[in-house]
Amino acid sequence: MTTGAQTPSTPARPRRSRLRTFLPLGLAAWLVLEIWLLTVVAGASSGLVVFLALLAGLVLGSVVIKRAGRRAFRNLSEALQQQQGGAMPEAARPNSEGNGLMMLGGLLLMIPGLVSDAVGLLLLLPPVQKAVSRSAERTFERKLREADPGTLGGAFQQARMHRPDGKVVQGEVIRDEPGDAPQEPRPPLTH
Repeated sequence: MTTGAQTPSTPARPRRSRLRTFLPLGLAAWLVLEIWLLTVVAGASSGLVVFLALLAGLVLGSVVIKRAGRRAFRNLSEALQQQQGGAMPEAARPNSEGNGLMMLGGLLLMIPGLVSDAVGLLLLLPPVQKAVSRSAERTFERKLREADPGTLGGAFQQARMHRPDGKVVQGEVIRDEPGDAPQEPRPPLTH
């Protein structure tokens, strides 16, 4: 029996990104490759050699992470001391880059497996760190430029308020600091 009311249509599901589609498959393939390589090495030498290699990776990874963490903390405390002294902290020092990639390399060394150890050791090399950081920075900037309004790219400029009736009111966040002169009204946002 129908009442004449429209049947609510289900909204179309957004398309899954390639990352969400292939990430589980890639992780499963990586896990199988790690186990296979460990069994091949154990068969060629002995289980003790594999155990010692995994233990060495764990120890080396923890040392790398500890060292990178200490360096990051030292850089932070120096920047805070400079700021408290009235001087502006330096933008970037040549030896302060790559702490995050060093920590990632140490984490990969700590994960049991030979492939993760090789990638972790590669991330400890300064030329590789510079190449990876430049590539990541370019990718991030490109994604930010390509972002549509209302996404992460526009999140810092716009705010959306939901009214009780469900309508969305777009607006712009303006912070008035105490002591600032009043600003002229801004033009309305266009949709």
